[in-house]
Amino acid sequence: MTQPWNTIESIATDEGTLELRQRGERDFLITIGSQVLMNSLANRSEVVLGQLGCGHLKESENPRVLVGGLGMGFTLRAALDTLPAEAQVVVAELNATVLEWCRGPLAGLTKNAVDDSRVTVEIGDVAHRIRRSAVNGGDARFDAIILDLYRGPHSKTHHSDDPLYGSRAIENMRAALKPCGVVAVWGEQYDEAFDKRLRSAGFTVTTDRPGRGGLRHVVFLAQLKQSKKTGKHAS
Repeated sequence: MTQPWNTIESIATDEGTLELRQRGERDFLITIGSQVLMNSLANRSEVVLGQLGCGHLKESENPRVLVGGLGMGFTLRAALDTLPAEAQVVVAELNATVLEWCRGPLAGLTKNAVDDSRVTVEIGDVAHRIRRSAVNGGDARFDAIILDLYRGPHSKTHHSDDPLYGSRAIENMRAALKPCGVVAVWGEQYDEAFDKRLRSAGFTVTTDRPGRGGLRHVVFLAQLKQSKKTGKHAS
C-alpha cells in the first residue's frame, strides 16, 4: 500500500505555495502550487547535468563554477564529485528556505553537498549573478555555468528578452565565461530555438536525454568555440 505524503514545510511565494513533502525515508517532493519541481527518486537528468557541465574541468587548476538553482542538491553533488579538490562553486538560489531544506531533511540525499568547503551559496537571482560577472570580467568569470531551474527553455521563451534563455541572456553568459567555458542547461523538453540562439552566440552545442524509457528530460551542453588558427575562443 502506497504511503501518504507528509508535508514537512510550506511557505508562500509570489508563484504559489512552496512545499517540501516526504514519504518513507528517502522519498521527497518539492512542489510549488500544483507543480512538482523535484522528486528525490527521479534525478538522473540533474546528475548528468552536473557531470557534463563540469566534465571538462576534472584536471583543471582552481576551476570556478556557477550553479543556478539548488533544488535538492543533486546537480551540485554531481558537480562536486566531478570537480577537483581546489574548485570553487558558487550556487545562486532564490529562496533561502530551499537552502535550509538542503541542510536539514534533504542533507542525507547528497552527503550535505551545500556545506562542502568548495561551495558558497548566494541567495539571489542567478541572472543578476551572471550579469555581474559579465560586467566585472577577469577573475569574476567562470569556467562553467550550470542552470538547473524548474523552468527550462521552451517554445514560448522570448527569443531576445527572456532573462535566462533569451539572446541577451546568452550574451551575458558568454561574457561571464572564461575561454573555452561551458554552459549546461536543464530543460523539460528539447527547444530548437534555444539551441539556435546558443549557436548564434558562438557556442558549439550538443544535447543529451539521459536514461531509457519513461520521462526523459534534456541537457543542453554549449561550449565556446575556438579559433582554428589561434586556438583562442571566438570573440
